[in-house]
Amino acid sequence: MFLEHVPAAVAMFDRDMCYIACSQRWLTDYALDGPSVIGRSYYAFFPDADDRWRDIHRRALAGETQHCDLERFRRGDGSCDWVQWEIVPWRLPEGGIGGVMLFTQKLTGIVENDERARAVKRQLDLLIDNVQDYAIYMLDPEGRVSMWNDGARRLFGWDEEEMLGRHYERLFDALDNAAGRPRHQLAKAARDGSFRDRSLQLRKDGSHFLADATLSRIRDEHGVLIGFGRVVHDITDEDEWRRMIAANETQMRLILETIPDAMVVIDEKCSIQSFSAAAEKLFGYSVPEVLGRDVTMLMVDAEATRNGDDPACFGVPGNGHIVGQPRRVIGRRKDGSTLPLELAVGEARLADRRVFTGFMRDLTRRERADAQLRELQNELSRLSRIWAVGTMATALAHDLNQPLAAITNYVQACAQMAKLGESEAAGAMCDALAAAGQEALRAGAIVQRLREFIARGELSLSREQPDVLARQACALVMPGGACPDVRYNVDMSADINPVLIDRVQIQQVLVNLLRNAVEAVGPGGAITVKATEQWDMMCLSVIDNGPGISPDIADALFDPFATTKSTGMGLGLSICRAIVEAHGGNLWHEAVPGGGTAFHFTVPMVIRGPGEFSDD
Repeated sequence: MFLEHVPAAVAMFDRDMCYIACSQRWLTDYALDGPSVIGRSYYAFFPDADDRWRDIHRRALAGETQHCDLERFRRGDGSCDWVQWEIVPWRLPEGGIGGVMLFTQKLTGIVENDERARAVKRQLDLLIDNVQDYAIYMLDPEGRVSMWNDGARRLFGWDEEEMLGRHYERLFDALDNAAGRPRHQLAKAARDGSFRDRSLQLRKDGSHFLADATLSRIRDEHGVLIGFGRVVHDITDEDEWRRMIAANETQMRLILETIPDAMVVIDEKCSIQSFSAAAEKLFGYSVPEVLGRDVTMLMVDAEATRNGDDPACFGVPGNGHIVGQPRRVIGRRKDGSTLPLELAVGEARLADRRVFTGFMRDLTRRERADAQLRELQNELSRLSRIWAVGTMATALAHDLNQPLAAITNYVQACAQMAKLGESEAAGAMCDALAAAGQEALRAGAIVQRLREFIARGELSLSREQPDVLARQACALVMPGGACPDVRYNVDMSADINPVLIDRVQIQQVLVNLLRNAVEAVGPGGAITVKATEQWDMMCLSVIDNGPGISPDIADALFDPFATTKSTGMGLGLSICRAIVEAHGGNLWHEAVPGGGTAFHFTVPMVIRGPGEFSDD
């Protein structure tokens, strides 16, 4: 019963290695006939037993127990089996060794299955390792790496010995680990069976790549979780184009939505295909109201501009001639009002059809500002001429007073002498000379009154912000300047104290000083306008980086008619000084260290009280 129930093939031998007993499984495993075995020698049935086995038998009979987990057993017919064996001595009741017992278990089927499994595994490993841009690795239930294929090594840069036993959170950056992303993925895969996402993965060298990764749950035949498998696919290259296209589309959409100019896209039939947010605001139509409709609804008299079958692109005939050429057109809003527009048209081809894109800018504010600027420039020019005439009159009054006084004395003397004569002619001469003397006196009085009026001219004072005043003056100088690339800088804070001035006159002073600075610095020069507070006066400065003022003319710089310009009258600085002095201030200049000139003038300042702000 013992021999038949032992889960192995068993044979019992005496000291001569003759069979005493054996199990049926022994007879079956080794194809032996039961009745003919007992009493016969082991070597009679296994004549090919080599010296190694004979030595094993001798050592067992000497009392040594031996075993082997797996050994190839070759049969007489040439076939082979894989067996596991153990040989032990058995003892007589008196204690001596009576022989040996040999236990064997045939494992051929298991070994063959293992070999097939190993062959499949080798083939699978070769297949996986040769797949480009894929990493496949196994994790234990805790997330530690238990298998790391060659694809993972190529993709992540870590060798197998560097990753085995390490948690796969090593493949995530610090932010992902801080957020618990790896463990969240394990939990979700354990619960749902798998977890897939697209995210940045970390390489050994610290670089990142975009990966499509799937984490799958692995269970044994009893449903027990034994680990996870993760397949990572590098999609950096294939996704880069998608992301670039998506980013470009998003960027273009944001640009078109935020660009201040209205954009309208039409097809060859002038049907509106796209209408930007700025266009909605400009024309008052919503997108559904205009899509598919003729673009002429946005233009004044656009229908009359069609030229045969060629589309009147945004109200201008012959679209081939207007593409890329900005021009002024008149637009029509939803409420029927009109507005001036600057229109720029672009053409594009989509497959076999053309589309036209029109960018429209509202010129209303620009044209209004241009008109105001022209009006202000005309006013400043008129004021300049008035002051020029006044300055000339002042100079003339000063220079003509003495000659007129001499004429008066001579004429009055002649009249006195003529009174001494008695002839009729002498009386007429007396009357004429007396009248001439009166006219000469009257002319002097007129010039004197003109001079006094100019000197005592009334000012229209108002409260003004120096920074606003300076920027307006720069704007007046820049249009049409001889050197348009001169850089202007207004170095003043917005909360500076206001000044009490005649705005137009002080602005003329700034304009004259700025124009002189522009002529001094030439192309590429720089001009700065600054303001500093000096007690109750504000000092405004115009500073340039030009060559400076020659010492030869520095002393006479503010004298009337003193100029170095071939076409100048020499009255600009004289007028400026007169204006500044009429405000109770002073005008002077000084050299700037390193090159250039600074003109300074002072005007009354308004001191704001606590909590008081500008009028704006």
